[in-house]
Amino acid sequence: MKSDAKPMIRLLIGEVTALGPGKAALLEAIGRSGSISGAAREMGMSYRRAWLLVDRINAAFRDPMVETAAGGKGGGGATLTPHGREVLARYRALEEKARRAIDEDLRDFAQFLRPDPPTCDAPESEECD
Repeated sequence: MKSDAKPMIRLLIGEVTALGPGKAALLEAIGRSGSISGAAREMGMSYRRAWLLVDRINAAFRDPMVETAAGGKGGGGATLTPHGREVLARYRALEEKARRAIDEDLRDFAQFLRPDPPTCDAPESEECD
């Protein structure tokens, strides 16, 4: 039986997620769009929610992951810092390593799953857990 099951890595500081699938996806969207608002649109979330998530991400790490420039006539924007790109790459490597480590177990586990599981309407958020 085929399964789309995959491990989801959440790096916790106490009970707060410093980096997880949704925050990683937001960082990638910021990297593609060059702005928090563009990333929020891409992910179907409000600008405020995206901005608050970026603020939490930056607060969780020693060095900023995202740098922002104020808007206005010249426009604003946001970019991943070199530190942010490195942390994101390492996070994605952790995910891949975890996937490879349990791939066979996930295939075996698939026998217990429904072939048509319920879906979550929220884009890559922790609210569907």
